[in-house]
Amino acid sequence: MEPTQTLVADANKLFREGLKRLLDDSPFEIVAEAGTAQEALAILECGLKPQLCRGLVLLDLTGADAGEVAAMRRIRAMLPDARIVVLTADLCPRRLADALEAGADGYLMKDLSALALSQSLRLVMIGEKVFPSHLATLLISGRVGSTAFEPAPPRKGLSQRELQILRCLIRGDSNKIIANHLSITEATVKVHLKSLLRKINASNRTQAAIWALSNGFGAEATSAPIASIA
Repeated sequence: MEPTQTLVADANKLFREGLKRLLDDSPFEIVAEAGTAQEALAILECGLKPQLCRGLVLLDLTGADAGEVAAMRRIRAMLPDARIVVLTADLCPRRLADALEAGADGYLMKDLSALALSQSLRLVMIGEKVFPSHLATLLISGRVGSTAFEPAPPRKGLSQRELQILRCLIRGDSNKIIANHLSITEATVKVHLKSLLRKINASNRTQAAIWALSNGFGAEATSAPIASIA
């Protein structure tokens, strides 16, 4: 694996130093540090963007306010091909929901072993969505409070194709992957996706995935990469 340029944003300087040492023998090369997501955004705007265009951004959103979440959204918009992972000390449902909405590719706990962290980051870099394994339980129990939408009754009005796409969304599949999996065109996927979002009153694919899990869809999908970390 080629070296991956990495930016770390965490308020704890000692933790940042420890993380650098942990990643010394890994493909992840820390090229910049920040205390907050807003500071990380400022660093990117000052010229680091080209280095991180296909790199990795590690953020801690612990105690984050609306400004931090907004900064994360701007980082995602600025670096559409990079990977963003939230590395935090607790599994706060609200913070998890904010991270998902802002485009996080992973949400990892700081109590991971060095090996598990490295393996998780490698998965993220090849396109997997990596979250704690008990995330599915939180979602299914309805305790993830991101929902700025009203869930529709389970399965009501959904076609068989829309149900298939919904299960693909739980796994974090892109439109291209969904199209290949279902042997249809990406344009057709977009049509079905638009109809699906309207029917369940969701505004984006992340909300749709949350709705699907909280309504008991695709039990087989909970072992997919969205919940691949212990």
